[in-house]
Amino acid sequence: MIIDVCPEFGYELVCAIPYANWLQQQGQLEKVITCKGMRPYYYFCNNVEEKYDRRSIDNRSNGVQNLPNTWIHHNAIAVTGKNYSDLTEDEKYKVNGVLDYSQWSPPNYKSVYQDDSLQLPEKFIVISNRYNLEHGQAPVGYFDIEFLYNTILHLTNQGYSVVYKRPSNTEFATDPNEIQNLNITADVNDIGVITDYQLIEMLPDSYLFDDIVSSINTTYNEAQLKIFSKASGFISMGGGSSILCSYFDVPVVIYVNTSGDIRPGYFDGDSYFNKLSKATVYPIIDMKDDILKRGYRDYNKLYETIYKVF
Repeated sequence: MIIDVCPEFGYELVCAIPYANWLQQQGQLEKVITCKGMRPYYYFCNNVEEKYDRRSIDNRSNGVQNLPNTWIHHNAIAVTGKNYSDLTEDEKYKVNGVLDYSQWSPPNYKSVYQDDSLQLPEKFIVISNRYNLEHGQAPVGYFDIEFLYNTILHLTNQGYSVVYKRPSNTEFATDPNEIQNLNITADVNDIGVITDYQLIEMLPDSYLFDDIVSSINTTYNEAQLKIFSKASGFISMGGGSSILCSYFDVPVVIYVNTSGDIRPGYFDGDSYFNKLSKATVYPIIDMKDDILKRGYRDYNKLYETIYKVF
C-alpha cells in the first residue's frame, strides 16, 4: 500500500500517520509520499518521498479521500453505520471527535525520539502559539503578549522553564492559512513596542523554540520531536499543533477557537485526542464567533486551568 498525502498538518497527524503505522505493523506499507520535512514522523517506514512543497485544504484531492478516516472531526458511518445528519443529538455527542480505529495505530514518538544528550532545561513547558491568517481573515485565535507574560511568570514561579514556539512559517510545508508571517506586538509601559519573541528574550528561564532547534544538528521536525519528547507539559493553541502536543504522554492545555467544527463531546471518551497517547487533555473552548462579538479573547478559564494543571 502506498500512502500519498499533502493535507493540513492536523489531518496528517490524525488520519494519515496512524493508518500508515498500522499498515507497517501489518507488513502492508510499501511507501509514503508526503510533504517536505515530514520524514521524521514516518520513522517506521524506510521508503519515504518528501514530494510536496505545499499542503492542500481540499480533502477531495489531497490524499485524505483515500484513507479510512476522511474527516478529522468524526467518522459517523464507521462508528454508527449512519450518516451524521441522521443521528440524534445524543448520538452526535458520542461520535464527535471519534474515528474508525480499526486500522489506526499512533506511533510512539516519545520513546523513539527521547534523547538525554540534548542540552534542555530539566523541567519545561512548551507554549505552542500561532498567529496566522484564518481563512483569509485577520488572526483571532492566539496567545497575546499579556497572556504570555502572565503565564510564563506563573510557570517559572512554579519551577518550570518555558520553551516558546511560534513558527515563522518558513520551517515546513505550509497550507494556505500559513503563507504570510505576521508579528504579535504590544506597547509595553517604559519599554515601547515589542514582539512576542522579544518578550521571551527578556524573561528568565524562557527560551525560543527555534533557538533550541538551531542548536540541534538535525532537521526541524526531528529536532521538534526530540524537544517535545522531553517536555513536562504543553499549553497550545488548537489545531495541528495541539494534536502534535497530545502525542507525548504529558498534560496538554488547549485553547480552542472555532466557528463550529468542535462540537459538544469532541474531547470526551473515544475522541482521537484521548487515543494519541496517555496524555491528559484539558480543552478550553472560546468560540471564534463569541470572541468577535465581545471584541476580545477570554482567557479566564484558560488561566484557571493552567494554574490547576501546572
